[in-house]
Amino acid sequence: MTVTGTETFEGLRPLLFSIAYRILGSVGEAEDAVQETWLRYELSETVPASPKAFLSAVVTRISIDVLRSARVRREEYVGPWFPEPLLADPYEDPERSAELADSLSVAALLLLERLSPLERAVFVLREVFGFGFPEVASAVGRSEAACRQLAVRARRHMDDGRPRFEADRKEREELAERFFAAFREGDVHGLQELLAADVQMVGDGGGKAPQWGKGVSGAGNVARLLTALVGPFTRIGGVVEPHEVNGQPGAIFRDRDGKVINTWAFEILDGRIRTIRTVLNPDKLGHVGPVADAWAVVRAASLARRSGN
Repeated sequence: MTVTGTETFEGLRPLLFSIAYRILGSVGEAEDAVQETWLRYELSETVPASPKAFLSAVVTRISIDVLRSARVRREEYVGPWFPEPLLADPYEDPERSAELADSLSVAALLLLERLSPLERAVFVLREVFGFGFPEVASAVGRSEAACRQLAVRARRHMDDGRPRFEADRKEREELAERFFAAFREGDVHGLQELLAADVQMVGDGGGKAPQWGKGVSGAGNVARLLTALVGPFTRIGGVVEPHEVNGQPGAIFRDRDGKVINTWAFEILDGRIRTIRTVLNPDKLGHVGPVADAWAVVRAASLARRSGN
């Protein structure tokens, strides 16, 4: 493989990762799919006429195969399953910025989980990245007519459950700022005013971490839970780092040593936070940074709450 070939691949790496992540919902699996794509590209004896079409097709086929086996594991998953948090999408396309942003949210990725692997791949390539049907057909190994049918089915399923978000990015960010200010102050009433009446706080611990906020619903209940957590968490040196997660306002929680405890991602609608999804499963946080022992953090916070120190 020539230097030019390497440079071509590296230039397309952000796109390949973004395709794979949306199909798989896993940072680690997407990175592995991209690496496998590179190996196949490097071993190829012919130079493709369109490296973008060729590499996109390869990473799509690999991702479909991985997803088929992953779906079996997800059926046995302990508790709610959420995609691995993505702090920043490496691929940017100003002409498709809205599609890229909408497809990255946790809510949208959870909707994609309802599709078959082929439907999901076709939807991602066609609706999110704007590939033509000839390219989509080549990528998934189906006829153009079959891909059009798959796209129609996938679009119908997505439209039926498509989440609606606060359209104005600045308004979302300002709401998140007010939320975290009230959270740090332990202001129950301030928090409650920013939460939808039917807000839900749901956690993905995979059976490997304490389920903070699992299944808590209602503005009053969630606000009281949050204020009960923040005091002890702060006293043991915990840090709340507001950060965009999957294209939406959220946060990274760290222990006193800077290790990652969990992430939050908000779903905002009509000027209120409708859902807080938190990922605590340590297997899903390694790409964010060194992972903390969440159980030890909970024990320390409980001790701090009892002692009042």
